[in-house]
Amino acid sequence: MAELTAFGYRSGRSLLHRLDPRTKLISLILISIGSLGAGISGLAILLLLFGAALRTVHLSLSAIIREIRYFLFLLAVVFLTRALSAPGTPVWSVWDVTVTREGIYEGLLVSGRLLVVVLWGLLFVAVTRPSEVRATIIRLLGPVPLIPEKRVATMFSLLVRFIPVIAHQARETGEAQRSRGIEARRNPVFRLTVFAVPLMRRIFQDADELVIAMEARCYSEDRTGPDLSWRRRDRIALPAVAVLILVIRFL
Repeated sequence: MAELTAFGYRSGRSLLHRLDPRTKLISLILISIGSLGAGISGLAILLLLFGAALRTVHLSLSAIIREIRYFLFLLAVVFLTRALSAPGTPVWSVWDVTVTREGIYEGLLVSGRLLVVVLWGLLFVAVTRPSEVRATIIRLLGPVPLIPEKRVATMFSLLVRFIPVIAHQARETGEAQRSRGIEARRNPVFRLTVFAVPLMRRIFQDADELVIAMEARCYSEDRTGPDLSWRRRDRIALPAVAVLILVIRFL
């Protein structure tokens, strides 16, 4: 059985859990769009709000950092690339390597935007059942012509369910490689290859087993989903998020 990770639904009775999934999905879209045009102060507000929301759903920040540590490494690379490549006022220079004030600002901006989108996406997954995600996508895409909303919703809900499985498989593969002394090999290409190939093989095997299980249970797209209903808290939360994004865009 896969370990409990930060990439899965956590049951609870917090306000975020009790919001209508349509409210949560639309809010996530608004936050993602707003963060892409936000400045440093706006991103700081979104990160502070994320920290406050994290406490209400009883998620550990250290667990999330541990789960996304490779993504954080990627953000560090993005930051360094921007800091070293953007022209501007030099802050630190050694030989031909120069870090500029404008590069540091751009690096913080780009990496901060990506971090906000990922963190709020993880929070959405943690407080929304996959069945509710499927029902929400069906409701939102239903009026759109030429789009098979039930099929799209099924694919998205399966993706949400597979995220913790992939994280668990990556953890097990990494532990297996370390037990075989892979860290002694200095070639990063070799280490990445011996990690990625077995990981992808196990992921595809799990996907095949899932398909077989769904076919054995006569899976159909015409399923009865959970009831969705807008309540007073949703009519307050969604406009509040929209106002927050407007304020952030003008900061």
